Amino acid sequence: MKQFFKYTLASLLGSILTFAILIGILIAIISAFVAGFSEQEAIIDDNSVLKLRLATDIPDKASDNPFSNIDFISMTSTKTMGLNNILKNIEKAKKDDKIKGIFLDVGSIPSGLGTVEEIRNKLIDFKESGKFIIAYSSGYTQKSYYLASVADKIYLNPEGSFDWKGLYSQVIFFKGALDKLGIEAQIFRHGQFKSAVEPFFTDKMSEASKLQTITLIQSIWDDMCTKISKSRNIEIEKLNLIADSLWAYDAKTAKEYKFVDGLVYYDEVLAELKTMSKSEEDPEDFIVSLSDYASVKIKTPANNSKDKIAVIFAEGEIIDGGKSEGSLAGDWMAEIIREVREDEDIKAVVLRVNSPGGSGLASDIMWREITLTKEKKPVVVSMGNLAASGGYYIACPANYIFALPSTLTGSIGVFGMLPNVEKLMTEKLGITVDGVGTNAQSDFGQITRKTTTSEANLIQNQVEEFYDTFIQKVADGRGLTKAEVDSIGQGRVWSGLNAIEIGLVDEIGGLNDAVAKAASLANLSEYRLIEYPQKEDAFETFIKDYNKNVTEKVIKETLNKNYKFWQIIKNAQNMSGIQARMEYELEIN
Repeated sequence: MKQFFKYTLASLLGSILTFAILIGILIAIISAFVAGFSEQEAIIDDNSVLKLRLATDIPDKASDNPFSNIDFISMTSTKTMGLNNILKNIEKAKKDDKIKGIFLDVGSIPSGLGTVEEIRNKLIDFKESGKFIIAYSSGYTQKSYYLASVADKIYLNPEGSFDWKGLYSQVIFFKGALDKLGIEAQIFRHGQFKSAVEPFFTDKMSEASKLQTITLIQSIWDDMCTKISKSRNIEIEKLNLIADSLWAYDAKTAKEYKFVDGLVYYDEVLAELKTMSKSEEDPEDFIVSLSDYASVKIKTPANNSKDKIAVIFAEGEIIDGGKSEGSLAGDWMAEIIREVREDEDIKAVVLRVNSPGGSGLASDIMWREITLTKEKKPVVVSMGNLAASGGYYIACPANYIFALPSTLTGSIGVFGMLPNVEKLMTEKLGITVDGVGTNAQSDFGQITRKTTTSEANLIQNQVEEFYDTFIQKVADGRGLTKAEVDSIGQGRVWSGLNAIEIGLVDEIGGLNDAVAKAASLANLSEYRLIEYPQKEDAFETFIKDYNKNVTEKVIKETLNKNYKFWQIIKNAQNMSGIQARMEYELEIN
């Protein structure tokens, strides 16, 4: 018996010691990552060149959680910069005497066109300093070339690729798969253009969906061509002819049709950058990355103004409840807006919206807080890649709305979806369900049976009532009649340029334009910017979001390009209640 207790105790102590060691290692790893993300001031040499490489998706405001950028498979980390910081650092480089120019090292840019537009506009502003911009790539996509077109010189690898064919949008449909599985998607919606649920009950785009999509992408394409024509001195008609004929498809043809200035190798570009910057250093010394430059401090006049403008970043799918990494949670954002409204030093608010919409309830909760804030101080909206459906719902009460030319907005419409898996369970899996209830409708909303006519009518009535509320709030916010909003609503998505023509947006402009407008409305000549959500304790954020972050990261890194299919299915599973969401996940190539 003594031996039993001896070995048992030894095993127990061994387990405790092992657990303690693992915890110690985990804490050490966490501490190392936190230390790696702490900012230390960097020093750069004279005659430096700022390098912009935009190879990862760019959020409007990067997560303050340092662990959101960890690859949990390789246990490596990459710092992601938000659009807000990219714009700030380009502005800083414009005024920094040590920076002589910008090197755009571009390939495929996963971020949306709205984000690219903001950076492109900031680069145009940078050129006013008289400093140079050189672009280089081993393969230009249409989006990356649009960004590069602002450069003084555009170079391409001699064997590199070039893409110029026009914009194309496609939709993934799941009806065939659902039919094979025996799942029926029961749909409730208002609006002939509210196509968010089309992939679940049909196998092709409706005529209304095709009409709104071609109108949308044609508007974006025309704007891109106009600006590229101005930058590269190529006629718009010629740009379209080249796209129609696929004449520019590789490095040689790209140079032949004057899209690029030269076909060179990377080392040759570095040599030219060295000459242009008049640097005597090696490339690794005079070329500074954006992430390193972010920690460079330059002397600026002290701003001791008590007056502030709050910039609130409202980004992600709109969901119910409290904070969730990567999503726009209604209750959480409502708390932030209330905090801003009650701060007497904050004289104006810029709401940066980048959302496809989502929960109707969460959208309405945020709408109420924004409406109350507008009664106390000016509210200006800046739309990013998209501000659609619920994203537009929270924007419509603002004093003034800015959009980018390619912003996907509108989608004023609502829907509900309830799956019926009875056939899957009984005919495919041999599973039956039975139960009892206290009342006639106790099993209302169950997915194991088909919805009755009276139940379907009830849900449809909820959809109609919410749609009526939606268009009334847009009408009130935009100074339109309900009939006018209904005529441009019906779930239809518009580009930023189209949205101005129909009264949904006031002006084409970016985040900086919105800040300037907010200052003007509040009669501020001096002010400080304060960004929300504000930074939280990194360790607490990690512990709170660990499971979600790790799981989502592993799935994203494993599926890679196929991650979009996972997102579509996950979003469909998470839909509950009335949805104010943009039509299907619109993909433009």
